[in-house]
Amino acid sequence: MYLLELAGDDDAFAAREAASRCSDVEVIAPGMATARGVRRPETLAYTRRSCRLMGTCEPDIKAAIAVLEAAGIDRTGTVAVRARDVRGLTDVDTQAVERQLGSVLVDRGFEVDLDDPDQTLVALFSETAALGWLETKTPREFTARKPTDKPFFQPGSMAPIDARALANIAGAGPDTRVLDPMCGTGGILVEAGLAGSDVVGVDAQWKMARGAHQNLDHYLEDGFETARADATRLPFIDDSFDGVVFDAPYGRQSKIEGVSLADLVGDALKECRRVAGRTVVVGDQPWNDAAEAAGWTVESRFDRRVHGSLTRYVHVLV
Repeated sequence: MYLLELAGDDDAFAAREAASRCSDVEVIAPGMATARGVRRPETLAYTRRSCRLMGTCEPDIKAAIAVLEAAGIDRTGTVAVRARDVRGLTDVDTQAVERQLGSVLVDRGFEVDLDDPDQTLVALFSETAALGWLETKTPREFTARKPTDKPFFQPGSMAPIDARALANIAGAGPDTRVLDPMCGTGGILVEAGLAGSDVVGVDAQWKMARGAHQNLDHYLEDGFETARADATRLPFIDDSFDGVVFDAPYGRQSKIEGVSLADLVGDALKECRRVAGRTVVVGDQPWNDAAEAAGWTVESRFDRRVHGSLTRYVHVLV
């Protein structure tokens, strides 16, 4: 069993992304989840770290010490203890936790090394406390790929951390092929490619297709292509992708003359169903009816507030 420390403040969304790499994900407290069968968690956006779960308890020092003292430990070498008050929900003294849990481990034969330990014991405190041995810490390099720093930028580009999460939910990873049929600047495809997928992006505007290619070429060595194409008439054979993900146009109007936004998204979703068995579509309004009319089942929907005038509706379609 694994312990996951979740990032952000939308645990349901973070858990859904984690489910793309783990099985049996269950949120056990704000900012914390358990899981089985973890694969490549370092590519997750909204999971800070994964640990081998030792046990859970009430969120206080004495209870955490009791869990550690009762645990069978088959590890040796040097150790560090890292405690965290997840989202500041408790008044636990994390430094005291680290000292006291460290003392228990020293009594078990460990030596303390805070700089480069062989093992790290993680103690998370929320509405529940949990202890686990650190397995993977997710690199938080997303800020290094800010939309404004990319070779091609357009206002309204999605933050890389959200783009990575959406790509993961769509199935990004090694030996997969992911399509964005309204690729814009290619931000989602960059993250899908960095997660290991071969990626394809199309856009109705030459400017965007070329710009997306610039960005993909900047971050990926190979495994990508872009083209100008109509999302409602995709130039691909049936079932040619493992997943599709796209950020639908915002507002009430399509940028394609004579085509309503509803018709654009609805027809695009029909094409997505033809070329893949899974799609993640994002918009500034719910697209449940259009998705179901296109033959999809809405597995889940997450209403994610960005700011006062924008909520992103994330639909997971199967």
